Amino acid sequence: MGKPLAERIRPKNLKGFVGQTHLVGKDKPVALAIKGGQIHSMVFWGPPGCGKTTLARLIANEIGGEFFGLSAVSAGKDDVRKVIKIAQNSSQKVILFLDEIHRFNKAQQDFLLPYVEDGTITLIGATTENPSFEVISPLLSRSQVFVFEPLTEEDLQEVLRRGLKEIGHGPLDRETESFLIEFSNGDARQALNLLEASARLYQEVNLANLQNALQSKFLRYDQAGEEHYNTISAFIKSMRASDADAALYYLARMVNAGEDPLFIARRMVIFASEDIGMAQPTALVVANEVFRACETIGYPECQENLAHGAVYLALAKKDRSSYDAYFAALADVKKHGNLPIPMSIRNAPTKLMKDQGYGKGYEKYPKGSLLPDQLKRKKYFKRES
Repeated sequence: MGKPLAERIRPKNLKGFVGQTHLVGKDKPVALAIKGGQIHSMVFWGPPGCGKTTLARLIANEIGGEFFGLSAVSAGKDDVRKVIKIAQNSSQKVILFLDEIHRFNKAQQDFLLPYVEDGTITLIGATTENPSFEVISPLLSRSQVFVFEPLTEEDLQEVLRRGLKEIGHGPLDRETESFLIEFSNGDARQALNLLEASARLYQEVNLANLQNALQSKFLRYDQAGEEHYNTISAFIKSMRASDADAALYYLARMVNAGEDPLFIARRMVIFASEDIGMAQPTALVVANEVFRACETIGYPECQENLAHGAVYLALAKKDRSSYDAYFAALADVKKHGNLPIPMSIRNAPTKLMKDQGYGKGYEKYPKGSLLPDQLKRKKYFKRES
């Protein structure tokens, strides 16, 4: 079988790159780094199909470097060692692109660190997960994080135009194009895969054929695609609705597909505070212990911990009062800025500050509000009955 359409139309130079103008546009950071030849290790954080892999390849091409692409899902230390050995004997800049870097465990990331630090390799990691949680701090501190955005409608129109030209198909009617763009949800790969499937199965790309091609595809769980987000969403909403059976079913789908257990457990920790909160404060303890179990035990055994936690969280009483209260307070912070803090509760480490009234009149257990004067009447937290 030939290369997928998305691979065949991958641009050969930066001029042909679609999207992410905040990074590669005129005088933008990545464009300037390439122009100045100042390419250092980077982490690309963004949704699937938005150009992370493509931009990494283009950077290597633009600076005349050697590009080695690995997926953290299947690669291990031995694969990295091979690249490092090549880099140590190369006169060119060697770029190691590590897709889904969040799937590398701490030990694997630690192994990369000295070679990134001494410049043996230039690491470009790509992740759909927040690197603050997924990439170890020493590696993150030696890399520049660039945030990628979903492709816009105009970006996707350009991608589809190139795809149609590659398969020898004329322009799509507006309804068909809109369907493809809406289906892709900012993911160029999704749009091109469906376009190619429709053309291969039916020779003609129109709305009916796209829908048929979509329905004929075998249900699969793509850890970087739409089904990934649909399934975790269904899992969370099932726990929110206190439907333990549905929560277990969607959990089983994710586990069976090999989803990262820490990804699931992390969502459970968030859920414990966001949806259960003050109704059952021990939910956060349970969720954190599930996360810890997944971290220390791993698959296959940690699926039992995940199931235990999912049922506990689903059956727990729900209370979003602390969550709602925090975001109401945050709205006032954004609206009013840094309002003056009452003098009585300001820190007074020096005599000068004490003389100026800092900490004056402070009581340990005051009855009145300690909010800034402008917000004295505000009540953010309202316990649900």
